[in-house]
Amino acid sequence: MSIRRTIENNEEAGIRPSKTYQSFVTAAGGHRELNFIEKDVRNYITREVRNVSKQEDAKEFGKYLLRMKEKNQNFFFELELEEDQSIKLAFWADARSRAAFEYFGDVISFDTTYNTNRYNLVCGSFVGVNHHGQSTLLGYSLMKNEEIESFKWLFQCWLRCMRGNAPKGFLTDQCASMKRALEAYLYEDRHIWVPIYLDHHFWAGMRSTERSESMHSFFNKFITRNSSLIQFVKQYDNCLGSREQVERESDAADFPTVIPCATKSSIEAQFQDVCTHQKFREVQAQFRGKANCITRLTNFALGYSVYEVGEQVSNSIFNKFVVTYDSVAAEVKCQCLLFESRGILYRQALSMLSFERVSQVSPRYILERWSKKVKRRHTHIKSSHDEPLLEPRSKRFDQLVFRSQNICEFASESEELAAILHRAYDNVMVEMESLKAKRKGTSSLSHKDANLESVNGLQSPPRIRTRGRPKKRLGSKLDKQIANVTKKKKTKALNELNLFDAASVVHSNSSQYQARVMNYQFRVPAAVDNSLGV
Repeated sequence: MSIRRTIENNEEAGIRPSKTYQSFVTAAGGHRELNFIEKDVRNYITREVRNVSKQEDAKEFGKYLLRMKEKNQNFFFELELEEDQSIKLAFWADARSRAAFEYFGDVISFDTTYNTNRYNLVCGSFVGVNHHGQSTLLGYSLMKNEEIESFKWLFQCWLRCMRGNAPKGFLTDQCASMKRALEAYLYEDRHIWVPIYLDHHFWAGMRSTERSESMHSFFNKFITRNSSLIQFVKQYDNCLGSREQVERESDAADFPTVIPCATKSSIEAQFQDVCTHQKFREVQAQFRGKANCITRLTNFALGYSVYEVGEQVSNSIFNKFVVTYDSVAAEVKCQCLLFESRGILYRQALSMLSFERVSQVSPRYILERWSKKVKRRHTHIKSSHDEPLLEPRSKRFDQLVFRSQNICEFASESEELAAILHRAYDNVMVEMESLKAKRKGTSSLSHKDANLESVNGLQSPPRIRTRGRPKKRLGSKLDKQIANVTKKKKTKALNELNLFDAASVVHSNSSQYQARVMNYQFRVPAAVDNSLGV
């Protein structure tokens, strides 16, 4: 039982069978101390853990969605079915993801991946960025194909899930062949795919679908093309739990500690007070880069200033730039650019083009987006996680093991305590064996003491192997005597009938001979005479 439960737990956690077997070897003290090999572990996983039929797999997937809905009514899912009731499209998002969208749904990355299940369904993930700059999962989908109608259904479904609130920015990858085929069309829509036309939008640090791809790489560590749907959603739960834990740890680390400022700038101090540690480190990197830049005002007219910026890249090498910017809005725009810039602070903050890039984003929004002081509702919601459906014996075993660990840890402190526990174990074992011996044999179950657990424990009767139907009925001694007498009477009557038939035949034949040979005389035997005479 202990080995089976360890294998099952490790499989659900995504631990490879080879690692599981090696842990058994280490605990036992060597390969020779085990009575099974690694192949037995793999066979058990294939036969008992992953053995889900196609029909049962779809049913278990539907039951999983219903269980999650029962746990939290804000769990969302929708299915599109074929005529034969097979799954064509599926989308789901847990309550925590829906709540997180309120804060991190401004920019979304969507991408698809393959070879994650035995049905070749295409998997798609909706990924956002939280206030620490970490990826957060905001929904998942399974699609039978990548046709336009499938994506249309999926995006409309996702929009309903998020209560009709569309993201401000949406990043997705395009098929290379489609891109070449539609190149001239693409040019007309350059404002939605050429980076220079998108710089005035806020993208939360994302420029591609790399966030979604990294989420898929996490899944691919634990699932294969032979994985069932129920295995897939278990790993989905693990991914949600992992992302939730990382965010909680980052939140906990932001409050008790403070990262010292690198300069005496009041702007840097403002970011230090408001922003999370991760985003403040990015700001500091830009302030350090500012120290390598020397600026000189060369012209000023009509509210616009022209600066010459020299960036020192080595002891004797300088890069020179001429920057024109609006001096009135410079300080405000600078605060916005600190989050999105990719190079030196002055080079971007002083350029007129940089001001246009952030014209649609307010400084207050930027500060709240990365703030560590905002109380976000999703942090109080637990991500969806399906409880393992264990049989009663497995549940009892897990509970006993959990309690015994604390007892064993306490008793291991000294030989005296260990001896007390050993004596207690011996006494308990004697008591349990005595109770088991009393209950051995038949037992009864009535409406008075029956419960769900006792009913679930009922087993079908074993099939009894027989030798076939007996040819004769097994009767008593009297039955055998009666049968023998009856048999003798039937034999005697049958013999008399045969003799009578033989006499008739001889008499019939004798008439033929009487016509030819007159010398011989035949007589018919008497009724009581059993002999035949001539």
